[in-house]
Parts: sequence; structure tokens; C-alpha cells
Amino acid sequence: MGSVDLIAACLDSIRQIGDEIADALVYLDAGTLEAFQFIGAFPLLLELGARAICSLENASPLDAAADWHSSFAHPARKIIVITSRLLSDAHRYILRCLGNHGTITHCTVLTAISEVGHSAYVDSPLGPDAFREYETLLTQDHEELVKKYEKSDEHKDTVPYTEKDFTSGGGRYSNWESGVHYGSNSESSPTKRDLFGDESSQLETTGKRLSVTVCHFPMIFSPISSRTFVLPSEGTMAESCLSNHHEDSLSPGLPPISTGRSFGGDEIPPGVTLTAQFLYHLASKMDLKLDIFSLGDTSKVIGKLMMDMSSLYDVGRNKRSAGLLIVDRTLDLLTPCFHGDSFLDRMLSSLSREEGTSSYLVAKTPQTPSKHSQATVKRIPLDIKVPFEKVFSKEEPKSRTSMLPKSIMSFMSGWNSPEVDSEVTWLPDYADKAHDDKLSSQHGNLSGSFLSNYAGVRYLESLLDRGAKDGLMLIKKWLMEALQHEKLSFPSKGRQGAASVSELHSMVQMLSRDQLSLVRNRGVIQLALAAEMALQEPQSSRWDAFTSAERILSVTSAETTQSLASELRDFINTSTSVESHKQANKRESSQGLLSFQDVLLLTTIGYILAGENFPTSIAGGPFSWEDERSLKDIVVDSILDRPSSVKFRFLVGLENELEAKARPKDGDKSNDSIEPSKTTDDFDDQWDSWDDDDNTDDQKEEAYGDMQLKLEVRDRVDQLFKFFHSLSSMRLRNQTLGEGLAALSRFETDIYSRKGLLYKLLLAVLARYDIPGLEYHSSAVGRLFKSGLGRFGLGQSKPSFGDQSVLIIFVVGGINALEVREVMKAISESSRPDVELIVGGTTLLTPDDMFELMLGSSSFC
Repeated sequence: MGSVDLIAACLDSIRQIGDEIADALVYLDAGTLEAFQFIGAFPLLLELGARAICSLENASPLDAAADWHSSFAHPARKIIVITSRLLSDAHRYILRCLGNHGTITHCTVLTAISEVGHSAYVDSPLGPDAFREYETLLTQDHEELVKKYEKSDEHKDTVPYTEKDFTSGGGRYSNWESGVHYGSNSESSPTKRDLFGDESSQLETTGKRLSVTVCHFPMIFSPISSRTFVLPSEGTMAESCLSNHHEDSLSPGLPPISTGRSFGGDEIPPGVTLTAQFLYHLASKMDLKLDIFSLGDTSKVIGKLMMDMSSLYDVGRNKRSAGLLIVDRTLDLLTPCFHGDSFLDRMLSSLSREEGTSSYLVAKTPQTPSKHSQATVKRIPLDIKVPFEKVFSKEEPKSRTSMLPKSIMSFMSGWNSPEVDSEVTWLPDYADKAHDDKLSSQHGNLSGSFLSNYAGVRYLESLLDRGAKDGLMLIKKWLMEALQHEKLSFPSKGRQGAASVSELHSMVQMLSRDQLSLVRNRGVIQLALAAEMALQEPQSSRWDAFTSAERILSVTSAETTQSLASELRDFINTSTSVESHKQANKRESSQGLLSFQDVLLLTTIGYILAGENFPTSIAGGPFSWEDERSLKDIVVDSILDRPSSVKFRFLVGLENELEAKARPKDGDKSNDSIEPSKTTDDFDDQWDSWDDDDNTDDQKEEAYGDMQLKLEVRDRVDQLFKFFHSLSSMRLRNQTLGEGLAALSRFETDIYSRKGLLYKLLLAVLARYDIPGLEYHSSAVGRLFKSGLGRFGLGQSKPSFGDQSVLIIFVVGGINALEVREVMKAISESSRPDVELIVGGTTLLTPDDMFELMLGSSSFC
């Protein structure tokens, strides 16, 4: 059998539905769009005969006009919707698509959630026969809306659209762009006026009954490379709760702390069930027979669910054997919090991303939630945007005229010339304004997304195991090759190995000299621009400051708790700004590199390190009472010093009081600036407004209010430090797991270069070490031998995870690029370099994502 390739497997799964795609309008929801962007699936969809590829959430009647195949002489008759969400969540958007296109007679819906997943999800109204139920529901709702339209008098005043409507009249075109809306509230059900009353959504009633088909399409995930994947950020599986709210929970987006306590049937969070379903169907689609292992309480539940789903039929066919190891993210929270030497990690943390589709989450958190409703997690989309305006050089204004700005503006303005390199004379001159207003307003259109598979070249896979310097050199090499292909020369200045940001920028400008060169090399140009953003100021200095601080904490944690607490106090004191790092560009040079939010993340890291090096009781913290008290006082003072800039989950409910406290300070500053301009006459006119008694009362009331607010903030900070205590005592909650994690420390060779859990775990299993807490879940055949044939001496011995030639590690809660680089290194250092390793996780984590999960909007803190 060939090697395992996730990108190729995803593309093959799309080819298998080629008959449904042919001659159809293809609608993708946000999660599917993200997944298909990574694998470069859009050319394949067009090759299979798709009329147009459209966004499900932004559906418009104009979608039918984007006909990529001019040979289609008839209007669209088919719609295919591919969604990563529950059918009930996507229902209103699917109805909108059907309302936009009146000629549709067949609708195919492909969902990443299986029928069992739909029936097991608490908030889903569908039962065990979910697909058939939804086929009936969608048909009934569509027919009901058609009947309402037929009875409405509004359609008498409208004229059905014709082909001319797509090309004439700017006013009518803007109407079509607006699409169909479901009323002022996105969760409200559609009305006849909203869906059919507007002239942009005419529906042709042909009298033919709509045919609906619903199928399971499990291969919707985001492959970062051929061996690394995560779940779509805006899909139901990634956003579903992984932990119910109780004392051992950290966040709905992370598994709870492992204590050895088993889950009850009703206590299993929906995200756990959906993850088990996904892994089972992924292995089935890739023809893999799994030996399942787990480490952690949540992973143990997932392993049991997968074992219950297996059958003799699943393992009896000719399938390739593979080992699956499921690991709880909470067993190693440090690695995704650290700012390590991973080039891809730096880029992901520095670049902006698309805003998520909030309407799904709003619909899932109604004003009056039901008793059994589950919390959802807002994952930041992986639709990473690389701004192309970065190629506009501030120097050489004359040369810009013939370079990228005019090319991009011609494209944005709807340029339609038969010759690609023809002279464009009617365009306004944007070349002399690198930040022109119109160009800036089109920032979203001037952005590109990362692709794991770009025209057959897998750039991200090559960057996954690179540090900052090596990644920069690799991008320089790709740029040099692109310049040679374009027959352009670039002076290397005698430095073959070194690479600088300015050098990359000059190469990008040369490659962007015309449209053809830009299109041919846009993949490597995007990576070069991303590298420039990641390594420029203030992002580079902030990352280096984090790295230095984390190294100091790692070394100090091996000494005493007093020295570690002292370092944390110093970090908080030297952080002169409590503003979020997102506003870093607005900071003055005198302000610190690390914000108060950054220091809180460092404090979290410090407590986890203290718990590993200085085990303590579950009730008490790792530091002495005096040290912790001083830490609390500094945190309280920092919050009260800049109350308007502090927005954290543990301060919810105090926003108004903190903002009110910030106003007098702002008012005092404005008054100070005005006071010098006052004249003596103004002073005389206002003398009678002074009243010492009134001022004294106001001061007393203000002092009382400040004291009350300080007590409230102190209570919240006490709760925050209780959360830190739970982080520091994680290894003590489960003695067996604690012993297993401590045993892995033998693979920690250098205190200055800390390795993550996956690195040490992989080396241990490949060396066939026994790891306490690692549980094996026997397959159906294994249970048969154990219960039946084992009586005759034919029982199976317990397999080892490292014995398999294909190994899959899935981290419940997410992975980050640094640990992917580490496990690749572990394979090369082991005695089994021939092993095919696949690493997956719930999402792709950055240190900022970890802050949001533990202390931000997605936390239980």
C-alpha cells in the first residue's frame, strides 16, 4: 500500500462525488470553505463541472451568474451544499439558496456530522434517522414558502428576471448583490416578504416537486500538510463543548483536568461524541484498522466510544493496520503557551484572520437557554489573510506605476480585456498612493489565504519543521527559483545563506512587476509577505521578549518558589502598559513590549511550572502565603491603574464600574490641557461656583466607591488565583497519570530547550517503554479472542502503539506548530525513521488562543 496522504485523500473524496458536482451550483459553509482552501480544492470542483463555487452564509441570486462553463445553455437545476455543521444550523441558509434560484429541482446536502452524531447532539432536533427526517423537513419547508409566495399579492408587481438583468443597470445590479435576508433577526424564521417579496429573489414555480438528498461526507477537515490536520474552526465539531462546567473544568474548548473519574452517559459533552465519530469515519475512509490507545480522562471516553462503534465487518476487510493515540490537551498546557522557535507559529500569531460567522453561535446561545443546552466555543478561523498591499514600496515611486498597484486595481475594477498585457488607459492613477483610500477600503480583496496544496507545491509542509532563520532562508530560496524561472536577476550581495526582510521585499517587488508574474508566483509571494509581517516590529520584539521571559521562568522554576515568584512580580511591575498587544502599533516607545494580558499568560506559565517542580497540596498553591499575597496586590493595582484597558472574563460584571473609574482620569487630562488657556476673567466669573463642603462630600463618596470597587476586583483576583492553583495541581489529581508524566522526564535532555509532551511520549512508545496511565482499547477482534478463543490458549497479547508502521496522534483540544515540529524531530531521532506519523487536533493553537481559552472569552474562569 502507498503512504498515507491526507491532502490526496481529501481530493479523492471530492472526486467520488463528481456526479453530484457536475452542472451544479456548489455552496460551501465557512468551515468547509476553510478546509477546501487548505487542500486547494476549488480547481478540482471546477474541473468536475461545478457551475459556481459560492459561500453558503452569503448566498445571493447573482451566484447563478458566475457560470464558469459557458457551454451550459440551460439554467441551473441542481444545488449541492457541503456543510461542516449540523443540518439544523445550516437549515435557514439552505432555504435561502433555494429561494434565490427558482429553477432548482434537486438539492444535495453533504454534512460532516453523521446521523449518530446528529441524534446524540443535545441541541439537534433530529433523531436516529436524521438524514431522512431532514430530507422531509427541507422539502416541506420549501413547499410551504412556495405556497406563501403564490398567495402573495406582491409578486404581481414584479417581473421575473431575465438574462439582461445580469448585465444591465447599475441600480438593479446592486439590488441583486444584496441577496436574500431573513428579517432583521438572523435567527428568526423566513417570512414571505423577506424571501420572495424582493425583486432580487424571484422564484419560478414550475410545479415540480423538489428532490432532496442528504448524505454523510466525513472528509471535511483542514490538512496543514499531508501528515498534519485540524478540524475546521467554524465547524460544529471544533466549536462543540469538550468539557461541562464543574470544578475540574478550565474551558469549554479544553478537556477537563484528568482526575480518574469516569463520565456518566449523560455527562459526555457533545464535542467528545463528535470527535469519536469523526476519528472513526476518518479511519474508515482511509481504510485503516486501528489499535486505539488513550492518555487522559476525555481521551479514554473517546477511545471507548470508538471501540463500541467497531465491528467485525470493519476489521475483517483488507485494511492497513495503524495505531491511534488520543491525548488530552490539558496534560500539557505549557507547549502551546510557549513562544518557541517555530517559523509557522510566528506567522500564525502575527497575521490577521477573517472574522468568524457569529450568527451560528448567536443562534446556539438564545436569550432563554434550555436546561440541557451546551456551551459553544468561538474558534478563530484559520482563514489567514496576507495583505498584498505590503508589496507597495515606499521608495521608488516611479517604478510603482508599472508594477502591482495598477494590475490589482484593474482586476478590482472589473477589467475585461482580451489581452493580459494590453495597455489600460482608463484607470485612475493609484500608483503614487500606496495607501490610497480606495485601495485601503478594498483591503479584504487584496488578501490571500494560506494553501497547504498550491498547484501541487506544498509550502506549509516544508515550513512546519523550520525555525525562524531556516524558514526565512527557505522562502528566500523559493523566491530565487521563481526569479530564475521569470528570467530575472537579483544581486545576492555575496551572502548565499543569509536572508533579510528587506531582501525578501525587493524580490517580491520584482516578481510583482506584471499580472502574469504575480499570478504564477502568488503562493511564494504570500509566504514572503507573511514572513515580513512576522519578523517586523513590533511583532518581532514582542515575540523575542516572550521567549526570553519564558526561558527565565523555566530556569528559575528549577530553583526555589521564592525566586520564581520574584520573577513574576518583576514581569508585572515592568509591564508599563495594560493594553492588549493588538494595539501595539499605537504604543509609544516608552511603553513596555509586554502588555498586562501578556504578563497574565506568563503568570499562568509560572504556576504550571511551579506545580511540576514543586508538587503541593490540591487546596494550597505552590507559593508561600506572603509571595502569593504580593502577586495578588500587584495584579489588583495594575487593573485599577488602567481600568478602561482591562477586559477579561474574570472581570465580567465590573465593566461599567471600571469604565466609570477611567472617565475622571480622562477628564482630568483634558481639563489640564484646557486650564492654561483660561484668562483671569474666566477665573473671576467662576469664583462663586466653588463650594468646599460639596467638594468634600464628593471626594468622600468617590473614595467610598473606589474602595468598594477595589474590594470587588480583589475578590475576582482571588478567584483567578484559585484557577492558577488548579493548573499547578494537575499532576496530583490523578496519581497514575502523574507518575506516567514524571517518568517521561527522562527524555528531557536540556533544561534550556524544553520539549513538549508529544515529543517525549513518542520517543517513549517507539522505545517500547511502559507508560503509566496509557490505556489500550481492544478492537472487536481483540474482544472476541479475549472472551472466546482465549479459552483455548489462542488469546492475543496486548499490542504496543509503537509497533505499527502508521501512527496517528490526535490531541483533544488542539495542537500547535511547535509540537508538530518536535514530533517530526522525535521520529528522526528514534530507531524507527520509516514510521508514517499523522498528527491531528481539534484546532491549531497559538499562545494567544491559549489565553482566550484559559483566561479570555472562551474560559470558565
